[in-house]
Amino acid sequence: MNDIQDKEDVKIFVDAFYKKVRIDMILGPVFAAKIPDDSWAPHLERMYSFWYTVLFAVKDYSGNPFSKHVTLPIQQVHFERWVSLFIETIDENFKGPRTEDAKMRAIKMGKLFQSKLEYLQANQRFKNIL
Repeated sequence: MNDIQDKEDVKIFVDAFYKKVRIDMILGPVFAAKIPDDSWAPHLERMYSFWYTVLFAVKDYSGNPFSKHVTLPIQQVHFERWVSLFIETIDENFKGPRTEDAKMRAIKMGKLFQSKLEYLQANQRFKNIL
């Protein structure tokens, strides 16, 4: 099994990951409510660019990924499942240093997003941005 080497490899794991997400009993309904069937292709393109930027330090993505999650009805269980499916998908397809980096970054991202959302939800002065 090879390590993640380029954007084509990113596409492989992103496609496989979101295929699982869409049918997952925990994550599927959240994504279905936010992303209509005809909008998945643009979403996947953004995710290719996002993960390519994250893993290869190439400016291919621009935007604020956290802001897309602020209004979603997600909690710790959703983040745990997201990370679990991500790691499972990566491990099924790749092995190596960049693969390990991808998993570590997904874990940290999940924790950061969850922490930020919990903070915003717990502090009344930020209710207007939720």
